[in-house]
Amino acid sequence: MASSRGSGRSGLSPFATAASQAAPGLRLAPMLPLLLLLLPASGGSRAFPRGGAGPPVNSPPLSIMGLMPLTDNVAKGSIGRGVLPAVELAIQQIRNESLLYPYFLDLRLYDTECDNAKGLKAFYDAIKYGPNHLMVFGGVCPSVTSIIAESLKGWNLVQLSFAATTPVLADKKKYPYFFRTVPSDNAVNPAILKLLKYYQWKRVGTLTQDIQRFSEVRNDLTGVLYGEGIEISDTASFSNDPCNSVKKLKSNDVRIILGQFDQNMAAKVFCCAYHENMFGSKYQWIIPGWYEPSWWELAHSEGNPSPCLSKNLLAAMEGYIGVDFEPLSSKEIKTISGRTPQQYEKEYNDKRSDVGPSKFHGYAYDGIWVIAKTLQRAMEHLRTSNRHQRIQDFNYTDHKLGKIFLDAMNETNFFGVTGQVVFRNGERMGTIKFTQFQDSSEVKVGEYNAVADTLEIINDTIRFQGSEPPKDKTIIQEQLREISLPLYSILSALTILGMIMASAFLFFNIKNRNQKLIKMSSPYMNNLIILGGMLSYASIFLFGLDGSFVSEKTFETLCTVRTWILTVGYTTAFGAMFAKTWRVHAIFKNVKMKKKIIKDQKLLVIVGGMLLIDLCILICWQAVDPLRRTVEKYNMEPDPAGRDISIRPILEHCENSHMTIWLGIVYAYKGLLMLFGCFLAWETRNVSIPALNDSKYIGMSVYNVGIMCIIGAAVSFLTRDQPNVQFCIVALVIIFCSTITLCLVFVPKLITLRTNPDAATQNRRFQFTQNQKKEDSKTSTSVTSVNQASTSRLEGLQSENHRLRMKITELDKDLEEVTMQLQDTPEKTTYIKQNHYQELNDILNIRNFTESTDGEKAILKNHLDQNTQLQWNTTEPSRSSQDPREDINSPEHIQRRLSLQLPILHHAYLPSIGGVDASCASPCVSPTASPRHRHVQPPFRVMVSGL
Repeated sequence: MASSRGSGRSGLSPFATAASQAAPGLRLAPMLPLLLLLLPASGGSRAFPRGGAGPPVNSPPLSIMGLMPLTDNVAKGSIGRGVLPAVELAIQQIRNESLLYPYFLDLRLYDTECDNAKGLKAFYDAIKYGPNHLMVFGGVCPSVTSIIAESLKGWNLVQLSFAATTPVLADKKKYPYFFRTVPSDNAVNPAILKLLKYYQWKRVGTLTQDIQRFSEVRNDLTGVLYGEGIEISDTASFSNDPCNSVKKLKSNDVRIILGQFDQNMAAKVFCCAYHENMFGSKYQWIIPGWYEPSWWELAHSEGNPSPCLSKNLLAAMEGYIGVDFEPLSSKEIKTISGRTPQQYEKEYNDKRSDVGPSKFHGYAYDGIWVIAKTLQRAMEHLRTSNRHQRIQDFNYTDHKLGKIFLDAMNETNFFGVTGQVVFRNGERMGTIKFTQFQDSSEVKVGEYNAVADTLEIINDTIRFQGSEPPKDKTIIQEQLREISLPLYSILSALTILGMIMASAFLFFNIKNRNQKLIKMSSPYMNNLIILGGMLSYASIFLFGLDGSFVSEKTFETLCTVRTWILTVGYTTAFGAMFAKTWRVHAIFKNVKMKKKIIKDQKLLVIVGGMLLIDLCILICWQAVDPLRRTVEKYNMEPDPAGRDISIRPILEHCENSHMTIWLGIVYAYKGLLMLFGCFLAWETRNVSIPALNDSKYIGMSVYNVGIMCIIGAAVSFLTRDQPNVQFCIVALVIIFCSTITLCLVFVPKLITLRTNPDAATQNRRFQFTQNQKKEDSKTSTSVTSVNQASTSRLEGLQSENHRLRMKITELDKDLEEVTMQLQDTPEKTTYIKQNHYQELNDILNIRNFTESTDGEKAILKNHLDQNTQLQWNTTEPSRSSQDPREDINSPEHIQRRLSLQLPILHHAYLPSIGGVDASCASPCVSPTASPRHRHVQPPFRVMVSGL
């Protein structure tokens, strides 16, 4: 048996559709007399007087025109035949109660056959050939009903339909005399609104078949939902293939779908939903509930093969909610007839015998009672108004009596078998039921009372696929990508160890600042390196604090603080290393200057200048465009716990409006400084001198800092969307650079002081061994590389230096032998050979030269005269002709040599045992001696003070 709603809509013929569309322009009332003349006198329709035990004797009838399809060959004929038993029950009960005494109700049926032409002919036959009908009862097919209802005003006839649900008839301007006991298709929309609010669904989508009936319901639904805080996020429609529309809904993340389509299209819709995976715990379908039982099986058998298997279709359909009017009230309350709905239903089933049931039989039953109550009120109105007019005197031109019927029907209010019967603007305020598809069957889960505007959900009947009702959209839970607490703890522990190490180095540097080894390496600059390292260490704690530890306002403050701390710390440490490297480069790469004094104060000025530039940049940055907390959102990810939510990762950044410009300025400044530092470190890579004992390690530190900063900045930029990786890289780069720098600067000093403490307080006596020669060779090689222009000169000086050192060694041995011989020779003489003066004077100068290479002031005395063959003018010719061996070995000459050598050698060795400085004037040279014989200052002198 076809459904009245489904077949009434989908079974419209082209003529019916055209007639219904042209209806607004028709004015049939003036044409009715002409149509009556054109109709055959015998009439084309049959009247079916109905009655149970027959009318009372001598009781005037109140005729009612019944219009409905009755023939077997019409799809909706079963509706008319199915409601007739209910109509007979109502008429019989009304007669038994003498509700209209002294009148009786006479229903005359006319078969419309759901055809516009035949329906109009039946209507006009009833008017021309039948009695004066007070009202029209019926109207099943929408096209026929709408055409007839539009002409009712011209005949002053009120029509009451029990099966016409089309929303078109709700237009009271066009159909002012039309009523219906069955709720219209639009009546489900307030119920849907109530259901959406009950489950707090505030975002829905609609899927509509391109048919006027469904389009009207959707348009009305849009008006109902407007202003109720429920968003229709997407509206999709289709004609034959719904798959594209289903895909569209899914792409817009529609979870609650309100469908309006017939049962044939419903099978296709759910098949597409199965392929798109739009079913289950995340989706809820709400569709019409007036489909026939097992409609999905009928859809397969009606020549509409589906690409889905039955089990797949049932899986997609599981849990859908159907919405339709309630055929009979579920309340066990006595109705106007004195029977409960359940008692009436039993009587109806007994009455209909082998006639198929109709879902509209309850509305037809209540409709007869509505007509009877309307006529009763009209009769009372006529009696109370003292109008000497009888109700049976009504004719089609009696406008006043027709208006009385209209007003009386609007006042209808009683409890019938379908619930409370009340009209609002001609529309029935009925009961809407909700059913849910569960395990291949529909189960009633709730109902909506339109009169009271209440929704009742039956306990424990509605079931959802998940543990809770589906969400109306993908719940996006923003999740902060935070620093892992174990990672932060590990790196913080490493940072604390680094700060403890830096503190130990600071204590070591301060405690031993007066030691020669520490003093020569500029302890103040070393303190700056330690301070910069500790500031860099401290910045790690701030980089690890994000929104999971601090508030948004605090995080924004940390953005500025950590930038300042890291920048100042980097400049302090790197600036100190840069300044020390620059000093080494300036000393050994600038040979044109005869004297260059570079004190620690000048290095401090260099570091202060760097810090001043940093402060200027940072202050301008903070004043013009300060750092703010910004949040970057990433693509959604599924919930790892399997919940019906999506995770949208967010990440906090410290940024501003012109971040690129400010970073460009900082990187350009730091980059140029780093490149220059690396250049200085490369230029001084071969310089290794005791006076500047950490220059090589400083250079290595500059390399490490430069390379690690470049690598760290690049990798940190590439991993900005991974906070754990970024923080780990930044922290490790800072820890590595700071630790390596501090270790390279201080560990060698610590080892030296621990293994050879005497080297810090005194200069040991020179021991010219093979290792010393090798060290001198390395030193000479390093110095040679300083200035290629003076290579030949320095090589000559080194060769001469080595030769004279060997000669001094030989003289030391001779001195010891002579000392032993002098124990038995008391004679002394004051005679001094002039050649010995020249020789000893050269020895003294050589001694001064050798002391300057390892001395505290690092004074290079280049005093050797180019003409080394000049002799004193006072020579004795008599002595020159003697044998040299005889002259040297004679006791006289030995005593004379000792008289000169002992004081000189004693004076030369005094610095080795804490005596006078070896740089003082030679005691063997008289202050009044000739300038030729005096100590000559070297033309090239470099002094390093403050080391």
